[in-house]
Amino acid sequence: MQLQVARIGKPHGIRGEVTVQVLTDAPDDRFVPGTELVVEPASAGPLTVLSARWNKDILLLAFEEIETRNEAETLRGAKLFIETEELDEDDDEGWYEHELVGLEARVGSQVVGKISGLNTMPVQDLLVVETPDGKEILIPFVEQIVPEVNVEEGYVLVTPPAGLFEINTDDSTAEDAETAGEAEAEAGEAESGRPESGAKA
Repeated sequence: MQLQVARIGKPHGIRGEVTVQVLTDAPDDRFVPGTELVVEPASAGPLTVLSARWNKDILLLAFEEIETRNEAETLRGAKLFIETEELDEDDDEGWYEHELVGLEARVGSQVVGKISGLNTMPVQDLLVVETPDGKEILIPFVEQIVPEVNVEEGYVLVTPPAGLFEINTDDSTAEDAETAGEAEAEAGEAESGRPESGAKA
């Protein structure tokens, strides 16, 4: 089977390196030099890891097949996968991005948006929720804030800090929006651990 481990971002420097959004909990194991990665779209790959290094919190990858910045630019947005026949023993405790995208985000019985992505970060994972008005809200994917993921019934239950979602939008004001932004930032800083039901790859 194939597991998505990264999404390529913008080029870095002039030697063909790219930034990547990491979608695995074990990047040091997944991006070992010599590893061949399956690419979507297929026309861009496969790619063989030449080097992997961290620039602060951003992972930079170089590939044997990519030597210039112009070539690296053509990879922007491509998805990287590994071929694997093994699943981790704790697979039942985690979720892949494709399992979460499209699920309703509910606060109690009220639908507040849909999951549009999962950002795997060094400190904690973030669920990306698109609200009905097209805004994106980042929710720390920790058990205290996302206590339930129900793929079968198509929803995740969210217990956000006050102000993270403005449910009564008719009554919301600019001040409410500012408060929501502050609450979102505080939520990201307050939770430093990963949930048992975090991302996996």
